[in-house]
Amino acid sequence: MDTQLLIIIALTFVIHVIATLAYAVRIAGVRTRRIAVSFSLFGIIALVSRTANSFQGPFLAKRVEEDLARHVEQGMLGDFRLFLLAATIATVVGAFLIPTFQRYFSRAVIHFQANRSLPRHALHVFSRGGIAQLRDGARFPSRTNVTQLAQASGVSWKVIMLNVFAMALWTVGVFASLYAGFLKPELRVTCANLSSVINGFATIVLTVIIDPQISVMTDDVIEGRVTESRFRRAITTLIGARVVGTILAQAMLIPAALVIVRVAEAI
Repeated sequence: MDTQLLIIIALTFVIHVIATLAYAVRIAGVRTRRIAVSFSLFGIIALVSRTANSFQGPFLAKRVEEDLARHVEQGMLGDFRLFLLAATIATVVGAFLIPTFQRYFSRAVIHFQANRSLPRHALHVFSRGGIAQLRDGARFPSRTNVTQLAQASGVSWKVIMLNVFAMALWTVGVFASLYAGFLKPELRVTCANLSSVINGFATIVLTVIIDPQISVMTDDVIEGRVTESRFRRAITTLIGARVVGTILAQAMLIPAALVIVRVAEAI
């Protein structure tokens, strides 16, 4: 396994861990009753994901170019499968980190609300009290959150299945466009710019259907119409759907790449 491959796997891992931890922000927002501050602070963490995403594309593109130059045909598909596997593992790791992260993040929101200074908050993290809070806040996921999934989660099966499908498309989009360029070298620049063909539908589903559902439920918890335990079950369900979506992305890689090739030929 070469260095370039390890870098791409690491970038993919970071992107999907942070994307999964975004669910913990809603839990922290509900517990602290500071939704706006929670999303604002998470935006700082999301910058790490965006930075990783901006580097991932060029590294992937260079790998495709080098394999085409060396006429390597067998290993490229295996590499993309490995990247998708990294996405699945990262999502699972992110899910296990959510109980710990939401406790850390809740304390960060409360501390920032009191001091309203990011430099002061950063210094607090490395203080004796901050380190003690980091140690005390670490938690494993509760078995109850999983066993309670047998009860009503507050999320319909339609929303769950759409979330699975949208996550699969979102996960495979960039990989499919670059693999399409590998399949059709003479149109690889066009293919590389057609990831929106796959990601577009995922973005629409997430923006129009999934996010409004979660936002409404978040407001319902704040207003007392929905219990926190039910809200956590809904979040757990959607995280499970996200994991399944990354697995489904393995089956969608080649079909999605072929769709992109056909679109590239048609335009």
